[in-house]
Amino acid sequence: MEAAMDLMRRMPPASAETALNALLSLLPDHSLDLLSQVDLPLQVCMDKETLKEYILCEYNRDADSYRSPWSNKYDPPLEDGTVPSEEMRNLEIEANEVFSVYRDQYYEGGISSVYIWEDEDNGGFIACFLIKKDGKGTRGYMQIGSWDAIHVIQVGPEEEGAAHYCLNSTVMLSLTTDNKQSGTFNLSGSIRRQMSMTLAVADGHLVNMGKMIEEMEGKLRNSLDQVYFGKTREMVCTLRPPPEVLNMRLPDS
Repeated sequence: MEAAMDLMRRMPPASAETALNALLSLLPDHSLDLLSQVDLPLQVCMDKETLKEYILCEYNRDADSYRSPWSNKYDPPLEDGTVPSEEMRNLEIEANEVFSVYRDQYYEGGISSVYIWEDEDNGGFIACFLIKKDGKGTRGYMQIGSWDAIHVIQVGPEEEGAAHYCLNSTVMLSLTTDNKQSGTFNLSGSIRRQMSMTLAVADGHLVNMGKMIEEMEGKLRNSLDQVYFGKTREMVCTLRPPPEVLNMRLPDS
């Protein structure tokens, strides 16, 4: 299992589903662990009732159906599908509205979904915040690009006006550029981080979760810039120095 997870951490997002299916066939006894721990690129579906798009994941799935955060109904229809309590559902509706504004301001588009359900183990609840942004030829030489962000927050029960929040975040990035000078170039990978805080709930759980996600996404963007873009730039410039660097190395005639 440890070797399988180590392999999945090194797979590009575009090949993650194929690799996971291969591991499931090789390790059937670890199927539940693999499905719960491996993050795949997010898929999108249309809510037929509200005509709004929503994101599919393991957290809104029951059997082979997925629950929409907009209508709270499953597609395909599922009579005994699990739904949140009235309190959690009201919080889920508010979270989807607020997170849509956050997504528009930070991502200038894309799709977001929030799912919230009770945590029977510790008496609190769990919230999953999802963002998917695709881009095709929108900036520079980018031909195809995608950003998938998964934020899962476990919220403990309130004690003396405070609650403990544990955030697990995963970002999957994939970029393909194409131009005459450099040719086709593909950069993809994923990064995962965790954050825990105990915060006062005077302003509400949604405010606290929003602040944690905003801080975490800033850290993840910086890490991606340093690890993927920074190291790639260093390698490319070493192997294929820019023309201005070559000219500086040439001796004077």
